[in-house]
Amino acid sequence: MTGGQFVLEARRRVGMSQRELAGRVGLSQPEVARIESGVVTPSFERVVELVRACGFDLAVRLVPLDEDAFTLAEQNMQRSADERLDGLLGGLELYGRGDPQGSSDG
Repeated sequence: MTGGQFVLEARRRVGMSQRELAGRVGLSQPEVARIESGVVTPSFERVVELVRACGFDLAVRLVPLDEDAFTLAEQNMQRSADERLDGLLGGLELYGRGDPQGSSDG
């Protein structure tokens, strides 16, 4: 999600208009509209300010990079659409043969 999308989501969740949000943070309604539409890329601090003005907060944290998932995604992007579809269907077939609950009781 972009910063503007976070602002838009927070504002919509509380039923606030762009004009109301703009008034709370000292911006104009067109400035809020440009942020939400992605025409303007606000700083992280501005996004936090706008989201907080809607009564929400952003929780940001660092997590370890999952190299395996990243590598698999890169490899998958090098495959054709047909190859990706075949892989997906093969995975679904294997899943259908197994116990989705994960138990090994017979």
